Amino acid sequence: MEKTTVTLNDVCEAAERIKPYVVRTKLIRQKTMDEKLGCKVYLKPEMLQITGAFKMRGAMNKILSLSQEERDRGIICSSSGNHGQACALAGKMTGTHVVVVLPEDAPHVKIDKAKALGAEVVLGPRYYDDRWKMVKEIQEKNGYTMAHGYEDYTVMAGQGTIGLEILEDLPYVDTVLVPVGGGGLIAGVATAIKEINPKVRIIGVQAKASDGYVQSRKAGHRVEVECFPSLADGLGCRKPGENPYPICEKYVDDFVSVTEEDIKEAVKLVASEAKLVAEPSSCVGIAALLGGEVKVSPDENVCFILTSGNWDIDMIGKILNDEPVEGML
Repeated sequence: MEKTTVTLNDVCEAAERIKPYVVRTKLIRQKTMDEKLGCKVYLKPEMLQITGAFKMRGAMNKILSLSQEERDRGIICSSSGNHGQACALAGKMTGTHVVVVLPEDAPHVKIDKAKALGAEVVLGPRYYDDRWKMVKEIQEKNGYTMAHGYEDYTVMAGQGTIGLEILEDLPYVDTVLVPVGGGGLIAGVATAIKEINPKVRIIGVQAKASDGYVQSRKAGHRVEVECFPSLADGLGCRKPGENPYPICEKYVDDFVSVTEEDIKEAVKLVASEAKLVAEPSSCVGIAALLGGEVKVSPDENVCFILTSGNWDIDMIGKILNDEPVEGML
């Protein structure tokens, strides 16, 4: 029977399934950031995950959930970043053929990285809708299984294992801030946490330059927004994901958006105090507190999910040195 949502049981099963293959990232109590952010700060550093991002959880859960026949046929995905790399490595680790469709103008380093991880790389149109049409044609022609980065419930369940780990390490957590792009991560995390402890506050954070979930929450339904270049380029959201959206409406307490300036300050704070290289997309939760978008109290236990660290190190250096840095679309 085709799945129509993600459940706590799905997330618990995913945790057992992927346990031998992924890193259980340690929750960090970062006292040096308490005064600056006005709360008790805990960091979930998913940049220390395999491939440097949380995406490995969902990709691995997807592949391990397939039948042997489906694995033999292979999977296909479209991603110019973390999801594509995660699928490629998950395929390599399980002996599953993986096809990654990238934009034709994708940086050579991303193309080479996917190939090095064992994936078959196919170049397609730059624009998302045109590329997905091509992906579906290739899928149907070859019988591949689709591994969508945020619409797939099995992928969401894998990402939701972060929520389980947060509750295991910090049962008395009060608030969890989650970076939001398509919505697969927060849908999984919110399901896991709210089903276990509904009192925990879950807040999704986006860049103001691309805040489809924020504007959709205000409108009361999914809306499409105009997107602008942002340092948080991994969180592009023209319109909320069709499948994550109702889950988010059920479990997520609020969505907020942050400025580019606050994102830069958040990157600097994480680097200087936590000594972690976090890409700007990871730091929007911290930016939300710096900019006053989320109110907290000094005795509140707040967990920030730092989703990844796969960003140009030279660009991060420019942010740390207060040099001009242009966002990407």
